[in-house]
Amino acid sequence: MEAAAAGERSQRPRNLASVQHIILVLSGKGGVGKSTISTELALALRHEGKKVGILDVDLCGPSIPRMFRAQGKAVHQCDRGWVPVFVDQEQSISLMSVGFLLEKPDEAVVWRGPKKNALIKQFVSDVAWGELDFLVVDTPPGTSDEHMAIVEALRPYRPLGALVVTTPQAVSVGDVRRELTFCRKTGLQVMGVVENMSGFACPHCAECTNVFSTGGGEELARLAGVPFLGSVPLDPDLTRSLEEGRDFIQEFPKSPAFPALTSIAQKVLQGMPALLS
Repeated sequence: MEAAAAGERSQRPRNLASVQHIILVLSGKGGVGKSTISTELALALRHEGKKVGILDVDLCGPSIPRMFRAQGKAVHQCDRGWVPVFVDQEQSISLMSVGFLLEKPDEAVVWRGPKKNALIKQFVSDVAWGELDFLVVDTPPGTSDEHMAIVEALRPYRPLGALVVTTPQAVSVGDVRRELTFCRKTGLQVMGVVENMSGFACPHCAECTNVFSTGGGEELARLAGVPFLGSVPLDPDLTRSLEEGRDFIQEFPKSPAFPALTSIAQKVLQGMPALLS
């Protein structure tokens, strides 16, 4: 038994040896706010005293650098590979994205599958993350080659869980249902479902209006037999903080989205023991 465990440890990517937990943020549909949830989850976990890294594997639409106001920062080399970009002096949040590797920020990534897969594997093996409590992986939409590449590259590492994002509409819920099927087929443990854009929070009266339908994410979680982690409303303060690369969790504690996002982070922390078992 000990020999098997030692063999599994020896197969782990060396630069992930000091990463305690890995969370893949997934959705079967684009435009549901995976990068938003990845960003705010990282910030909420940071405010819980955790060290967090974000690996942005949305190669054709890398938005993580902008959401942390880190555009134009350079990735350096060390003896263990790439050094991620640090958001703050305390190095509590670190980032890696193809956005840091492009010569021009508006340059399109026009690559075929094999080249994308090779870069994803390089991101997993050659980024010197150091000690992290959580590595959040922001993925592209769908269940394509990139998803298979990241799951296979991370498979030797445990624990590995998936957080699935949807919006309330039936068309989004239908696409995300297929993402849950992908998780089952690939052996990914689903930590829970988040319903994003769940109503519009008025900036004047704080009343939440259901612009779209409501409750789709919670019903999807119930039918799939996985936890429902919460609903995040459309919030102008949240949108502005993402556009300007500000820390929403620190600067907007009275905004309607604040309790939803901090509650999701708390549920993720509480769900870690189950993921470890």
